[in-house]
Amino acid sequence: MSISGQKTTDTTRRGTKEDGDLPPRERLVRAASRLFYYEGVRAIGVERLIAEAGVTKATFYRHFAAKDDLVVAYLLTKDAYYKEVAEPLAAGHPPAEALDLIFEAIAEHARERGFRGSPFLNAAAEYPDADHPVRALVTSHRNWIRTLFQGLLTRLGHADPDSAAGALLMLYDGAMAAGYLDDTTAAHKTLLDAVRLIRSGD
Repeated sequence: MSISGQKTTDTTRRGTKEDGDLPPRERLVRAASRLFYYEGVRAIGVERLIAEAGVTKATFYRHFAAKDDLVVAYLLTKDAYYKEVAEPLAAGHPPAEALDLIFEAIAEHARERGFRGSPFLNAAAEYPDADHPVRALVTSHRNWIRTLFQGLLTRLGHADPDSAAGALLMLYDGAMAAGYLDDTTAAHKTLLDAVRLIRSGD
């Protein structure tokens, strides 16, 4: 299981037999998670989602008024899983160690087979309207990350936790992009060195 909340295997991309035992809404969200992440939101139509989830069109529209509502549901599952990974680390470790562990998890995630960057940044790139509900959810997720970093840096006694949290958020974004585009081994060391430099205040 990755920090994104989805196994990155060929079986996952196709779905599993167990998906057929799930309620229709969850099957749709799981299908959306596979297809939107690997192929892009705009590339996937409602008919494809219906076929992948094994539901009827009437069932789709019973749960989601439009495809964009399913995009929001998909991102909400990602948001929930990131929180399930990061918040226990923040609460259960000294702040410096917690920051290192959170970024270590991000680095490991970026090294997984099938990694395609941040689902939130990917979705934001497909929704240019800053007032769209998808963008609002992306903003909410990023605000949560920033607040998490601010809290840890404040506990650490950092001289400027707000500015440092912004730097860590930019580093997080960059790590997601570099994990997809660059050599992951080199990016791993660079990422962790940068985290330690920022949190130290040097």
